[in-house]
Amino acid sequence: MPAIIEIKNVTKEFRVLNRREGLKGSIKDLFSRNYKTVRAVDNISMTIEQGEIVGYLGPNGAGKSTTIKMMTGVLEPTSGEILTNGIIPYANRAKNAQEIGVVFGQRSQLWWALPLVESFRILKDIYQISDEKYDGMLELYKSLVDIEPLLHKPVRQMSLGQRTLSDILAAFLHDPKIVFLDEPTIGLDVSMKSKIRTLIQALNREKNTTVILTTHDMGDVDALCRRIVIIDKGKMLYDNDIEHLKSFFGSYRTLKIRTVGELASQAESIKKELPEFSVTADDEWISVLVDEERSKVIDVLGQLQKSHKIKDMQLEEISTEEVIKKIYEEGVV
Repeated sequence: MPAIIEIKNVTKEFRVLNRREGLKGSIKDLFSRNYKTVRAVDNISMTIEQGEIVGYLGPNGAGKSTTIKMMTGVLEPTSGEILTNGIIPYANRAKNAQEIGVVFGQRSQLWWALPLVESFRILKDIYQISDEKYDGMLELYKSLVDIEPLLHKPVRQMSLGQRTLSDILAAFLHDPKIVFLDEPTIGLDVSMKSKIRTLIQALNREKNTTVILTTHDMGDVDALCRRIVIIDKGKMLYDNDIEHLKSFFGSYRTLKIRTVGELASQAESIKKELPEFSVTADDEWISVLVDEERSKVIDVLGQLQKSHKIKDMQLEEISTEEVIKKIYEEGVV
């Protein structure tokens, strides 16, 4: 299949003011020329083919949003080349906008007070969609999801899940070549997550639309993506299919426990008891990353019960952040 997105040695740098502390420092900053250069994206290259669903993953601040803003034409790279659908996005923003759809950061492109169908009609005029094409998309939508109850409902009266579903339908309405989805299932219940994942799969299959998905939910990745790209601190760490990733990390589980006693001191104690394990703590849980090919979770839990009073526990699949950490540590390519 032909490449629809080509990124070659792309770097993006920002000039950031070195700010001083306090009121006097703020006043001095008004006249300061003391800048530092921050490299948000560092020499990234990749090719994405027509019809692919690619998971673009990384921790907060990794450079995901900056990369996508360059692909959508909002930002111009400091160096390197980007082509989306054969054009330079930042040099041809209007033309590029006709060929892409976006759902970003829960920022709705729907009109708050209007029924959904009126928002669709406004988008039809904006994108100059023919009557035949518009009617065809509505029929497709009706065959995929039950949108009849939503069409005449004002957006402000919709639940979060209904708004997200409607935003995704709006992003695909003009039959774009590429759709960018940023955390499409965040905050949704299990049922709505499943419905939205099924919808994205169906639209990708029916229209052969390329989908770039950014998410921290590994359920989205497992359900939708055959290929994932992981970046951290602006650098690409991984670009391969998800099965390759699972072959390295499918045996990892996170054992989360609550113990009697002060959490920080308990976590430090467990780190000393389990030096070969990755042990972290947040406000509620102490987390132990377990490779079940080397140690059974039940054995680790039994060992901890001998020296700590455990009042609660959970077992989770390895998180995106832990996957990234292991990729970085072990150099998986």
